[in-house]
Amino acid sequence: MIRKRKDRIIKDLDSKIVFLTGPRQVGKTWLSHEIAKEFENPVYLNYDSRIDREIIEKEAWLNKTDLLIFDEIHKMPNWKTYIKGVFDTKPKTLKILVTGSARLEYFRQTGESLSGRFFTHRLYPFTLGELKVIGSSISIDHLINRSGFPEPLLAEDEDFAQRWRKQYVDGLVRDDVFDFEKFSDYKSLKFCLELLKSRVGSTISYASIARDLGVSPNTVKKYIQVFEELYIIFRLTPFTGNSAKKGSEIVRSILKEPKLYFFDTALVDGDEGIKFENLTALALLKQAAAEEDLKGVSASVHYVKTKDGKEVDFCYVCDGKPQYLLETKLSDSNISKALYYFYIKYNIRSIQLVKNLKRERQEGVEVLAAENWLSGLE
Repeated sequence: MIRKRKDRIIKDLDSKIVFLTGPRQVGKTWLSHEIAKEFENPVYLNYDSRIDREIIEKEAWLNKTDLLIFDEIHKMPNWKTYIKGVFDTKPKTLKILVTGSARLEYFRQTGESLSGRFFTHRLYPFTLGELKVIGSSISIDHLINRSGFPEPLLAEDEDFAQRWRKQYVDGLVRDDVFDFEKFSDYKSLKFCLELLKSRVGSTISYASIARDLGVSPNTVKKYIQVFEELYIIFRLTPFTGNSAKKGSEIVRSILKEPKLYFFDTALVDGDEGIKFENLTALALLKQAAAEEDLKGVSASVHYVKTKDGKEVDFCYVCDGKPQYLLETKLSDSNISKALYYFYIKYNIRSIQLVKNLKRERQEGVEVLAAENWLSGLE
């Protein structure tokens, strides 16, 4: 299945190293091979392969090579210094694409600087917006049930999707997490991930989870930090408005705890409404990533909550300024009181996104059909 980012990545390769990051098994290696088809003499090198590793260390690719794809090279000692040297001394015709596991993004941000030499493209699971662009007719219900990861999304039967997911979760915890951070307690780590599945969309109390696990709150924070760095979950923090004049008028949150969502929507343990909220959160996160990766705009997704408990699911922010508030509803088209409060008080665009809606309307607050609106995002 075609990925929307392909052509833009090829264009960016003309001037920069391109880092292709994202969750495990989201299709990074597959996309890199599709990009390679657009070049005459591409070379794919995986650092996990002994033969490829020797070629990498000796820089032994042929002079006619026009695209170098380095996969898993972040496992190489001083890999950023190596990439910097290759880029700074390469012929003009040679392009460099770096991809690998989710850890690449974390390791890219530490140590030796590659400033000015790269663009990042974050490859996230398929969303309704990307599926629409490539002409797919996959429904919102199918996307919620299977997730946007290519293999389970396109699987012919549910059994295959479930078997894939078990292998995926086991691999994340057993291999990626323990390879990333040397935790001593596998059982509590896996139990923490199981607990988070049932707490999607709620503010997270580290102390509460710590009591359930029998570990310290700091250990829970570390677990969640690693889950986030490996693209298993993502956190949304409350929008305080401190970064913008207009934002400072919207909300002063008394809560510091994040809300958590999963990149794999099918992992969510909850009712249809919570799964739909997770799907929306991922679509907004993917939109924000596209704003940053493709336009250089600082974009982020938050939630809002006032001191007296008025809460809205999402606040989409660009350059520190809130662009709109968004509340998700499964089938209730009655306008959320909290959303209406924010709309009247602060005159900011407000959207109530309803999964099962017969008719769209606007009463100041826009009541919109979810499938149509989400299809307009990235």
